[in-house]
Amino acid sequence: MQTQQLSNGVEIPVLGFGTYLIKNEDVPAALKTALDTGYRHLDCAHIYGNEVAVGTAIKASGIDRKDLFITSKVWNADQGYDSTLAAYAQTLKDLQLDYLDLYLIHWPNEKNFDLTLDTWRALETLYTEGKVKAIGVSNFSEDQLNQVFAMAKVKPMVNQIERHPYKVQAELGKFDQDNGIVNEGYSPLGHGHMILSDPVITKIAQDHGKTPAQVVLRWQIDTGYVVFPKSSKVARVQENFDIFDFELTPDEIQAIDALDQDKHLNYD
Repeated sequence: MQTQQLSNGVEIPVLGFGTYLIKNEDVPAALKTALDTGYRHLDCAHIYGNEVAVGTAIKASGIDRKDLFITSKVWNADQGYDSTLAAYAQTLKDLQLDYLDLYLIHWPNEKNFDLTLDTWRALETLYTEGKVKAIGVSNFSEDQLNQVFAMAKVKPMVNQIERHPYKVQAELGKFDQDNGIVNEGYSPLGHGHMILSDPVITKIAQDHGKTPAQVVLRWQIDTGYVVFPKSSKVARVQENFDIFDFELTPDEIQAIDALDQDKHLNYD
């Protein structure tokens, strides 16, 4: 597994397994498939409503905790200094863990960004007290990041953003990289919105003897992103993992970048 190094030296696997929209009753089989396939990076969140099931599946796997990289996120309703600390404690309890590798602010608070800044102070406390190995944000714009920079004692180490060939995020991605922030891309396959049947993608896939999904995931990694596809289908989980035996050429990356439509497929 390839890794990237966060600004504090923590190594993060570039491919993870997303747990969004996995029903509680499907979690045991989905997590067993993912972990048996080789995934060691799990992307979770309180709002997904399945962290108890995920925690039970992690424990049942018998995999050493130090070999796993586990992320969770604080939801909007829990923003604020004290409520964030309480939310973190609940997530640890639900996941049956002693610490997280990465904790993120799930979304900036649009109505009261001061509350989001208080949330960041809580993440800094968790980090400086050694309760989490790294901290970051999700869905933050350049302007919102600058507001965090202005007050932060510890800068965000990660920004998790929607990213796929129809939403390339070139400017924000570069801003993050220039400020020492590792980019993570969610919805990497675009929820199947024609991306995997795009002629540019299918031609590149044919040239490499790979599937369109594998090409898109490789594009994410080759352009510096950490990425975590989600699937509960055994064949698809294994297919998504089989992307480390090829790389895209600069021309292929440029061709995929050119598909950008600045098209949000999730909440903007």
